Amino acid sequence: MVINEESGTLTSKNYPGTYPNYTLCLIKIKVPAGKSLYLKLADLDIESQDCESAYLKIYKGTSDEETSYCGNQNNVGKDLYLDSNEAIIRFESRIHISGRGFLINFASSDHPDLITCLARSNHYIETEFSRYCPAGCRDLAGDISGDIEEGYRDTSLLCKAAVHAGVIADELGGQIHVTHQKGASRYRGVLANGIFSKAGSLSDRRFVFNSLDCSTSLTAGNGEEKFSATSSWEWRSENGETMVWSPGKAQPNTQGLSWASSHQSDREWLEIDLGDRRKITGIVTTGSTLPNFNFYVKSYIINFTRDGLKWRTYKGAMNNEEKVLEGNSDYQDQTRNNLIPPVVARALRIIPRTWNQRIAMKVELMGCALTQSMYKPMWKKANEKRAKTPVKEEENITEPVPSEENDFGMHLFLKEMFKIKI
Repeated sequence: MVINEESGTLTSKNYPGTYPNYTLCLIKIKVPAGKSLYLKLADLDIESQDCESAYLKIYKGTSDEETSYCGNQNNVGKDLYLDSNEAIIRFESRIHISGRGFLINFASSDHPDLITCLARSNHYIETEFSRYCPAGCRDLAGDISGDIEEGYRDTSLLCKAAVHAGVIADELGGQIHVTHQKGASRYRGVLANGIFSKAGSLSDRRFVFNSLDCSTSLTAGNGEEKFSATSSWEWRSENGETMVWSPGKAQPNTQGLSWASSHQSDREWLEIDLGDRRKITGIVTTGSTLPNFNFYVKSYIINFTRDGLKWRTYKGAMNNEEKVLEGNSDYQDQTRNNLIPPVVARALRIIPRTWNQRIAMKVELMGCALTQSMYKPMWKKANEKRAKTPVKEEENITEPVPSEENDFGMHLFLKEMFKIKI
């Protein structure tokens, strides 16, 4: 489960695999006072026809008023709009053979254009459209193909692609603005924001996200003097040539060596000084880029400073713990991480946490000057009460997805935010 105060994703255990026997799960969801709950039952497959031995029940607020569901998804009313800001979800099972269980997405009444994690681009016929993605779609089974630069195959899951593109943060969800375009002959697979997109074949249509800005390179052509590090590795070849893996070699889009540290410790760092404050919205990394040196950083954190004196640790949008970013999985392919929220900083340090063989990397920072259009935080709470009627989707299609092991571990903030005992 992934939940915040505006939206969330709930599933039965093991979804979309078969849920366990003798399950009893009680979940309380809540949006801010003065708003109403909007729920979408995205998928339901419970091995029961009478809703007695196994069922999903949704209780409105603190009352006994309930709506019961069981059987196959084809018999389910997909949308449920409650004139309450609270609901209790109760799921119970007995002995059974099959069944995916359930997937529920919800949002506050501020987001009547909510879609589910299973919505795909080819479910919509408009050339341009805008919808609201709930929090928690990143780790659900389902493919995406493509990348932010060239667009995504129209069979891709919309919200999962939006997280991959860096348009929204999975912990928050958010509004997406999509344009359909002519399809491409091939879609590449890229690791970005913790998601692998898969290489995809020809399609009639593709889609791109319209809301991206402030994403130009801040490090291209900066000069080696802008890069510094705790240490550099020197390696002597068989013919006696000394190769220095210095910090300046971390410049992006350059041939040859990368930066590598002489020590293998989580106290090593690579610093990039931009010379003035910039808004940093993303980081693109590669490993050594050399096949004979299978070096790369697998995960890292970042520190940043606005004045060159006081350093801060980047914590993301939802909590006070340092945010660990997923790095590379080999020595040559690029990995992108978008910073939501972005950071305003003069200098940034990348501090490796895990690596393969040796700490080594090239780095590109993405962002813009502060004089460009100001960023409007999607995590900022709405100040006005808005009661809207949900927008009916043109095609509310639910497609079963292949079984895949996922970790839907309860986030710590769920317990603190809603005081739930599960």
